[in-house]
Amino acid sequence: MSRRILIVDDDELILKSLRRLLSLTPCTVGDETTRLTVECFTSPEDALERAQHTAFDLALSDYRMPFMNGVEFLKKFREIQPDAARLILSGYADLNGLIGAINEAGINRFISKPWNDYELVSTLGQVLALRELTLENQRLADQSRLALGTISEEEIERKRLEASEPGITKVIWGPDGSVLLDESLLDPK
Repeated sequence: MSRRILIVDDDELILKSLRRLLSLTPCTVGDETTRLTVECFTSPEDALERAQHTAFDLALSDYRMPFMNGVEFLKKFREIQPDAARLILSGYADLNGLIGAINEAGINRFISKPWNDYELVSTLGQVLALRELTLENQRLADQSRLALGTISEEEIERKRLEASEPGITKVIWGPDGSVLLDESLLDPK
């Protein structure tokens, strides 16, 4: 099973290095060794657009970028894909910023630049394993809630669909009650 990783950094050379490392190096997640499918973006806005339509297991973002820093990006990413793991990569040791990242965007880990290849891949495997345990706990909790009647099978299925295909359960209604496939068709008032 392959895991999908989203990486955002304004430095093209960093992205090439990370893509090469993570695409070629097997990653151990729990007891399973897997390959990582890596998508890289220099623009946080483009990465967020991609995240609207593609499910990612993990997002790794540079901390300092022009126009939108890593914490802002990961906060927005979290709104789209709340179950994906989130990590910050930075060459700057800004303690206040890191505390903000952990609190505001639910960052799982901080990775410093320059990184050690083995430690980076190992960290990703640990974070992905923790994510899988968390998702399994959520699934079991939903099954318990279903048995108690506090959640419906439809709600469980909606959550599953949204996790695998972000945005699929969101419906945009037109003023006449029609379903719009394109938000640009809404009349801006």
